[in-house]
Amino acid sequence: MTCFTLGQLAEHLGAELRGDASCQIRGLASLEKAGPDQISFLSNPRYATYLAQSRAAAVLLKPEHAETFKGNALLLNNPYIGFARLSQLFDDPRPATGLRHPTAVIAEDAQVDPSVHVGPGAVIESGCVIAAGAVIGALSVIGSGSVIGENTLLHPRVTLYRRVQVGKNCIIHSGAVLGCDGYGFAPTGGDWEKIAQLGNLIIEDQVEIGANTSIDRGALGDTVIHRDVKIDNLVHIAHNVEVGEHTAITACVGIAGSTRIGANCMFGGNSGIAGHIEICDGVQVTGMGMVTGSINEPGVYSSGTGLLPGHQWRKSAVRFRQLDEIHQKVRGLEKQLVQRTDPESES
Repeated sequence: MTCFTLGQLAEHLGAELRGDASCQIRGLASLEKAGPDQISFLSNPRYATYLAQSRAAAVLLKPEHAETFKGNALLLNNPYIGFARLSQLFDDPRPATGLRHPTAVIAEDAQVDPSVHVGPGAVIESGCVIAAGAVIGALSVIGSGSVIGENTLLHPRVTLYRRVQVGKNCIIHSGAVLGCDGYGFAPTGGDWEKIAQLGNLIIEDQVEIGANTSIDRGALGDTVIHRDVKIDNLVHIAHNVEVGEHTAITACVGIAGSTRIGANCMFGGNSGIAGHIEICDGVQVTGMGMVTGSINEPGVYSSGTGLLPGHQWRKSAVRFRQLDEIHQKVRGLEKQLVQRTDPESES
């Protein structure tokens, strides 16, 4: 079991230590659930009531909250970031480097660094280049001509189509399909003619892609996911989309083709983004938001209606269908009012 002293954790975070530096820490937990060998954190003051009853061996706190907990503490300006960094220390280790399972299939001309881990049943096709420290999980398929950067981790059952480029220090979760064909068909008057998807998919450094997410290759140009983008499970990104640096996309979001998204954006779960639009830097779209046109100003955007009791929602739905009729009646009443107050308006 992984174990650190509180002093080691303080040094790792650059935090101020208050208490016993030799205290043994073997894990992380919430304030409610932490035991005497675990460390916890307080980033939201509304959870401060749990401090008095917490059994945690130590707590990450802001300096201004130091007096709210009498036990061991690590003081730093952002306890939540501290928690994130400590979580990486206690995470399960990556597979050992340099191991290649005998059932893996690797093309003779593939350039695979000796330190790369290749799991059972994985397939690495012709012309692939895989850099040092990468992990190719069991049953993953790396299509011909694809490139994977240093220390990138592919969990089991990841599929890369041909010529996909993945940068360094990326994490791709199980079931993700990268570089598949975009939805391109030309109507012939009765049938559909398939449009070959000739572009590529480029994923830059430090990108994380969730389970069962699919990202299409470009039709002519490339689909591009820029540095440090974080994508949740069950997201679909269509062909020729560009996503700017540090953008976060949560579960079940769909982004239609040829849309350009700026840097530092956030999209809540189940949002829908129309195709062929542009979204500027710093935009936040709340859950189930529907973006049908370009957004040129940073800020928070929402659409849809909030949850209501069923009977109230049904009444509102009826009123919604009557809006056009109500609008026409209001316009008629306005005209009558104007005519009564200003008879000359009739002329």
